[in-house]
Amino acid sequence: MPPVEPMLAKPAATIPPGMQYEAKWDGFRAVVFRDRDELEIGSRSGRPLTRYFPELVRALKEHLPERCVLDGEIVVARAGRLDFDALLERIHPAASRVRHLAEVTPAGFVAFDLLALGDASLMSTPQRERRHALEEALRDASDPVFTAPVTYELDVARGWFRQYEGAGLDGVIAKPPDLPYRPGERVMVKVKHERTADCVVAGMRLHKSGPVVGSLLLGLYDDSGRLQHVGVCGAFPMKRRQELMEELEPLRMPTAEGHPWEDWASAEAQATSRLPGGPSRWTGKKDLSWLPLRPERVCEVAYDHMQGDRFRHTARFRRWRPDREPHECAYAQLEEPVSYDLAEVLGG
Repeated sequence: MPPVEPMLAKPAATIPPGMQYEAKWDGFRAVVFRDRDELEIGSRSGRPLTRYFPELVRALKEHLPERCVLDGEIVVARAGRLDFDALLERIHPAASRVRHLAEVTPAGFVAFDLLALGDASLMSTPQRERRHALEEALRDASDPVFTAPVTYELDVARGWFRQYEGAGLDGVIAKPPDLPYRPGERVMVKVKHERTADCVVAGMRLHKSGPVVGSLLLGLYDDSGRLQHVGVCGAFPMKRRQELMEELEPLRMPTAEGHPWEDWASAEAQATSRLPGGPSRWTGKKDLSWLPLRPERVCEVAYDHMQGDRFRHTARFRRWRPDREPHECAYAQLEEPVSYDLAEVLGG
């Protein structure tokens, strides 16, 4: 019964050997529950997605076994490649808009795991056997319900990593063949083309030109559950700065009271936590010009590497992630820096 947390992946720099390999799909992670005429689609965070994808509900009822639970990805394709922006537009409060988008940008479902079939739970069944059961269960399925391609050959997976990027895929997922399904645990491996992180947007700074967004203040939760300031993302076109100002206005707080970073002005708090407005390394002065936002929205940013517990440079805004919950944005998702011997640089 829903909700079920999907099994997660931890990042790696290279594709590990001896695994089951699949492409990493760029969509909304979803767990589908079907019991005859009843069908629910749950997001990664457990929120229902069913109402936003009526065309998928019809297709899944047509192509899935009568009683089953599937793990997979909701995707939208345009011009032969995945289009995440078009997928984002599908999350709309108006029923009429939902019906319209279902016709003009229909979604597909890519299944890559089978958690239950009939009366049997497959959660403790090894990955390889679940994969075989999934192929059997969906052998007659067709567009828009797909079974994710899989290989056990490392060279093939490396080829996918290079080739599939052109189709809008994120990289490669590697799964231990004997792995049982472990909800909410990072036990798979993901290798992506770019380092990205899902961050909480908890504040903003105004642009020097006037009352528009200059940069967004980003946060990640540490092991103690405290939201730490990890950097900013900026470099928006002026039109986008104005749009962001309007989008974020409902989250504006009159003061920092009650905000996770309400102690930013305290030198003691600055010494023990990552907070905005701390002393500049160049001038020694405090930057007072940040505006607190209720930490309720999540965005995905791209970054090059970490310096300690924060982004070394300004991160690059990629997209909003309405399918993510703020509490999911933790340091655990970050990639470990790729090791490189400085002596090789200096020696060269």
